[in-house]
Amino acid sequence: MRQKVRQQAAAERRKNFNQVSLGLSDEQARAEAKRCLQCKEAKCIAGCPVGIDIPAFIALIVQGKRKEALAKIKEKNNLPAVCGRVCPQEDQCEKTCILNKKDAPINIGALERYAADYELNRPASEHRALSTKYRGKVAVVGSGPAGLTAAADLAKIGYQVLLFESLHIAGGVLSYGIPEFRLPKAIVKTELDYIRHLGVDIQVDVLIGCTFSLDDLFNQGAQAIFLAVGAGLPQFLGIPGENLGRVYSANEFLTRINLMKAYFFPEYATPLDIAGKVAVIGGGNVAFDCARCALRLGKDTELIYRRTEKEMPARGEEIENAKAEGIKFRLLTQPIKILSDEKGSAFALECIKMELAEPDSSGRRRPIAVKGSNFKLGVDTIIIAVGQSPNPLISRHTPGLVDNPDGTIRVDEHLMTSRRGVFAGGDIITGADTVISAMGAGKRAAMEIDQYIKGSPGN
Repeated sequence: MRQKVRQQAAAERRKNFNQVSLGLSDEQARAEAKRCLQCKEAKCIAGCPVGIDIPAFIALIVQGKRKEALAKIKEKNNLPAVCGRVCPQEDQCEKTCILNKKDAPINIGALERYAADYELNRPASEHRALSTKYRGKVAVVGSGPAGLTAAADLAKIGYQVLLFESLHIAGGVLSYGIPEFRLPKAIVKTELDYIRHLGVDIQVDVLIGCTFSLDDLFNQGAQAIFLAVGAGLPQFLGIPGENLGRVYSANEFLTRINLMKAYFFPEYATPLDIAGKVAVIGGGNVAFDCARCALRLGKDTELIYRRTEKEMPARGEEIENAKAEGIKFRLLTQPIKILSDEKGSAFALECIKMELAEPDSSGRRRPIAVKGSNFKLGVDTIIIAVGQSPNPLISRHTPGLVDNPDGTIRVDEHLMTSRRGVFAGGDIITGADTVISAMGAGKRAAMEIDQYIKGSPGN
């Protein structure tokens, strides 16, 4: 029987930003690990974007060798404590588990977290130091999951790596985009300490495209550059009233919550202007993160989505957690206008009811408006969480760097851009995707960069 991960009680956790999932106990982890059939041709490995030897690390947990299990994971995954918490295993490694045919799949994510948490209270200095004889120098732009993975892999194979982050704290979306109750910042810090110990030089408050250009990085000795700046440009609905007060993009709202600790006001002097009832527009993981944060700020929170719950792209676990905490759903509803009060702030949302037609290009049934079904919803704060696009800053400031019509950077089959020696990967070439997909891109980029430098004249 699949072990159920312990959680904070819903009635309590809705009042705080502490971690919701409490992980597996030693006894639970051993029992869950023993369910693994140790398949000779383990499909779960192929289902993992970074190729972790899943049966091997699970076997070590069965033997009580938690430290060794973590070492096995880190052969492929540089951010195991992160992935054990936020990776959608149900759509990847667990989806391919042979136990799906007759039973529930192995809880691979919970076991990965169990192994990773072994080192949370242990100093990074316990890790083996790497050689300082470098093969070459590589610059990585962006310290999100793609950049961190590429930087760590390159450091492991002998490169001097400079990693640049535009904000004052490294981690990218891991630090500014995922709430504390899902991914505590202490966890991210532990993972960053490990990567620094590998020899990666992480430099914050450096905006590539402004502070330095790509040419500057080459002139400073970089033999290759990896662009991993993600998709941090918020998308909007394009409806009247989106410029009113108390209307936030998900990016701004979560950044203020996560990096500026708005929920600790007045201890931190960064309050959020949130009044009355909150409406969050969207149905993905980011929308649920926003809604659950707003709820923890003490606000009556409703999530508005134009399809039904069945079509929501968010993880099932996040949907169920939100329901248990008391988030209200208003489905088959499309906002068409935000109404203003006399002070220029939102006070109502005009919507129209929707119905589902035939599937569209996403494979989900297409929502169409029900004529004459307009209605007004009284809300005082609106958070728009309908997706993100790549920030065009680097492409606009880099002559010869070609992008696509949707703002993503164009790359070839080796992840090289139109500029020789400049590679790109993760959300900057695919649009917004999962943490683990970005990590897979980072691993591939490290391999391609290594091959490129080896084949360059003078190497």
